[in-house]
Amino acid sequence: MHEFLFINGLSGLLIITALLVILSKKAINSAIFYSAQSFVIVVLFIFLGAQTGSGELYLWSFTAFITKVLLVPFIMYTMFRRLDDGELGSGQVMPAAFSAIGAALIVILCYAVLSRVTLPSAENLKPALAISLAHFFLGLSCIVAQRNILKQVFGYCLMENGSHLTLAILAPNAPELVEIGIATDAVFAVAIMAVLGTRIFAKLNSLDARKLTTLKG
Repeated sequence: MHEFLFINGLSGLLIITALLVILSKKAINSAIFYSAQSFVIVVLFIFLGAQTGSGELYLWSFTAFITKVLLVPFIMYTMFRRLDDGELGSGQVMPAAFSAIGAALIVILCYAVLSRVTLPSAENLKPALAISLAHFFLGLSCIVAQRNILKQVFGYCLMENGSHLTLAILAPNAPELVEIGIATDAVFAVAIMAVLGTRIFAKLNSLDARKLTTLKG
């Protein structure tokens, strides 16, 4: 029982690190916070594997460490440091205080919904599951609300981390190939989006998504 409490409590760090990723004004800081968040997910996978007896989650934690903690932040840093578009915070639509309140409301709403759903395999992990779902929607809101293309890339990464943890909680014995595929998809997605962001900046000298309309025709 104490293990479940630890997992549920540790998952709360995902919301904190997600807010730090979204609200950071420098791309390098967002990449560092994303790496820290991914490390929290790796630790969660290890404890979930020990609690559920799933050997697959240990392999999943290893691949997640290589891809999410090391490779993806490295790609972000390598590509994004070339782009000088001022502070990332300049494109924020919602102030920090409202972002924190919004995140809390999303978590509460997700938990309220899950509390009415019967999940025998994850009954003791509903708080962590609610946070993972809320984390997905927080990343989605980042994509929708942020005007800076780099922040939208980070929003995708947050969505991916949320769905990653959701699957680990609901299907801890998923085949290894599925887990490795999910763990590595962020690498290719971020690499492609980073290249596109670089091309867009070279063309427009800006990363403001609103200016993409000038590319028409």
